[in-house]
Amino acid sequence: MISFLRGTVAHVGLSSAVIDLNGAGMSVNATPQTLSGLRVGEEGKLFTSLIVREDSLTLFGFASDDEREVFDVLLSVSGVGPRLALAVLAVHEPEAIRVAAHSGDGKAFTKVPGIGPKVAGRIVLELAGKLVPHGTAGAPGAPLPLASAESVWKPQVVAAMTSLGWSEKDATASIEKSLADSPDLAENGNVAEILRATLRWLGQDGARAGNRVGARG
Repeated sequence: MISFLRGTVAHVGLSSAVIDLNGAGMSVNATPQTLSGLRVGEEGKLFTSLIVREDSLTLFGFASDDEREVFDVLLSVSGVGPRLALAVLAVHEPEAIRVAAHSGDGKAFTKVPGIGPKVAGRIVLELAGKLVPHGTAGAPGAPLPLASAESVWKPQVVAAMTSLGWSEKDATASIEKSLADSPDLAENGNVAEILRATLRWLGQDGARAGNRVGARG
């Protein structure tokens, strides 16, 4: 695996750069922010992730190891390929992505071109527990500090559900009903766990699917 490249910058384009490694030019795809930090003729270093396909080998470059880590985790989401993962990093800093994933903020991902509410909702669900903001206490999936207050976690869960297609009113009602028998979840305040519990509650009765806004069309 190619972990990073260090060499003379031979070319900087709109979406990629070429790094000269002792006479061999390596083409690397990167975000505009990363490319803006490279200067032709000067030494440059990029952390890299190699994507292997049947008919191609493509390198993606990042200004930091943290960016590469978030990129690799985004690729674990079904339907998210390297181009879309790179687009997410072009819009949001790695820490902002960690916060959005951990808090269930699907709307943050809809700001990325090519990501609609359904894909954003899937990203939030599949990344729950995988990306944790730096400084968050505990291991992946641990509750956010002070998240026991309903005023902190509830708006985040509602936002995640509206991004999946429910109305704010139905989302709020579903959260309250799903937590009626699980007061410990509300007390714990873990956004990802509450979101999963609510979606499980909705899935227990097919009739509840009628509340979903998207089902009307």
